[in-house]
Amino acid sequence: MAGYKQPCRYCGKLVPPDARICPYCGKGTPIGSLKCPRCRDNIEKDYAVCPHCGLSLQTACPVCGKQTFFGDNCEVCGASLKVTCPKCGTVQPAVGPNCSKCGKPLKK
Repeated sequence: MAGYKQPCRYCGKLVPPDARICPYCGKGTPIGSLKCPRCRDNIEKDYAVCPHCGLSLQTACPVCGKQTFFGDNCEVCGASLKVTCPKCGTVQPAVGPNCSKCGKPLKK
């Protein structure tokens, strides 16, 4: 409901309905439905692939190397999973080897 605080999907504490970052745990996208980074279709945390476009929703954490859901942070170590394209500078989830905007490789 509009105006009512909602629980953060990561820590469970109540956050404002328009929060982009949880003020308690500091993780991004604390409320609202999860979206596929490729097609923007609604997805759920337990999905292995997007049911609309087939994108794998599992990725290797750049810090600990463990497989994790593509979200903003690694489920194992908590590190950020966002990467910056060296070519165009787009910040994006690390869900593939190439930039979602320009198509260039994300690693130099």
